Amino acid sequence: MKTSIIAVGTELLFGQVINSNAAYLSQHLNLMGFDVMYHFVVGDNPDRLRDKLAEAFSSTDLVLLTGGLGPTQDDLTKEIVAEYMGAELYRDERVVEDLTAFFERHGRTMAENNLKQAYLPVGCTPFYNASGTAPGFALEKNGKVAICFPGPPRELKWLFENGARQYLEQFMEKKMVYKVIRTIGIGESDLETALLPVIEGQTDPTIATYAKEGECTLRVASQRDTTAEAEAAVRETIDKINTLVGEYIYSYDDEELETVVVRKLKEKGLTIAAAESATGGLFAASVTNVPGASEVLRYSYVTYSNEAKTDMVGVSPQLIEEYGVVSPEVAVQMASGARSRAGADIGISVTGYAGPDADPGHEAGEAYIGYAFGDISGAVEINTSRNFRNWNRNYFRLRMLRTVFQLIK
Repeated sequence: MKTSIIAVGTELLFGQVINSNAAYLSQHLNLMGFDVMYHFVVGDNPDRLRDKLAEAFSSTDLVLLTGGLGPTQDDLTKEIVAEYMGAELYRDERVVEDLTAFFERHGRTMAENNLKQAYLPVGCTPFYNASGTAPGFALEKNGKVAICFPGPPRELKWLFENGARQYLEQFMEKKMVYKVIRTIGIGESDLETALLPVIEGQTDPTIATYAKEGECTLRVASQRDTTAEAEAAVRETIDKINTLVGEYIYSYDDEELETVVVRKLKEKGLTIAAAESATGGLFAASVTNVPGASEVLRYSYVTYSNEAKTDMVGVSPQLIEEYGVVSPEVAVQMASGARSRAGADIGISVTGYAGPDADPGHEAGEAYIGYAFGDISGAVEINTSRNFRNWNRNYFRLRMLRTVFQLIK
C-alpha cells in the first residue's frame, strides 16, 4: 500500500524540533510491507495543510499525519482531515472521561479548551491515548485512509503499538516476518561483500544492510502467505548469514551492545569494574541504562586527572612519568587497580586523547583500552583519527566506548 507521512508543526520547519516521528513510522511501516513514498512537513497553516493532504492522497492511498491534535487554536489537523474526508465531528464521551481523570490524577484543573481534544470525526476508528491527552484515529473514505497521531513522540509510539499497528494489519496482503541482526567489527562494504552469496539475486527473503555509529545492522525480511512460511524463510537465511559472518554478530534480536554485554556477564556470573579517563563515565552510564546492571557492575571510577588515577585505582606516578598517561602500561594498571579495589572479576579502563588537543607526539583520537581478567591483562590501541577525517570530541569518545564493549563481548 503506497503511503505518505505528513508531519504538522511550525516548530519542525524552524528546526526547533527534530522530526523523529517520521523516521519511527517509516521504519515500522516498511517492516510491515507498506511502501512509504513521501515525507512532507507543513507548518500550522490550514490552507497549506489542505494542499499537502490533497497532494499526498493524489499519489498514495494511506496518509499518516503527526501533530496538530492539541487543545489550542492552531491545532487543526483533525479538523482539516475530517473536512477533506467529508466527516462531521462528534464528542467522544470516553475521551472526556479520560481527560477528566488525567487532570484529576495530576492535581490540575482542566481548561475548557482541552475538551477540543474530545471531538473526533464521525465514522473514525479511535485510538485512545493512555500516554497523554489527545487520542489518535483512523478515517477511511473511498479506499483512502488517513491516520492521525499526536505530535509528542512518546504518545505517538504508544498509540502506534497499542492501536494503529493492529488496525493497519488488515491492509497487509501477506504476512511479514523480519529479524534485525547487529554486527560489530566489520564495515558496511566488507559486510555486504561477505554476504554477496546470499544477497545476489535475492527476492524473498530480502537482506538490507545499514551502517550506524561503530557497527552495522542487517534486516532480514520475508513476506509469505502464512507467518510460519515467512518465519521459516527468515531462519534459513539467518543460518546462511551466520555461516558467512557469524564471528561479527552480537545480537539476532536488535539489541544494543551494552544490553548483550550485561546479559552475558550475568549468565557467566561475572562482575566488572571500570576506570574511565577519556570517556568520563560513558561506560558506566551505558551499562546502568540496562535493567539488572547492578548485578554485574561493581564500581566505576572516573579517573580524569593523573591524581585521580593514582588515588582511586593506584596507578604509579612513576609509571605515568615514564610512559605517559596515554599508554598501554597505564591502561593496564588502571584496569588492574579498578578490578582489585572493587573486588570484581573483570577490570576495564580507558585512557586517551578525546581532543581537540593532545600531548606532543600524539594526536586526538589516540587511546588505549586496558583489561584485566584472571591472570590475563593487556591493552588494545585504537586511533580513530588515522582513519576518519570528520571527527570531533564526542565522536572520539563514542568510538572509544564502542571499542570497550567490543572487547568485553
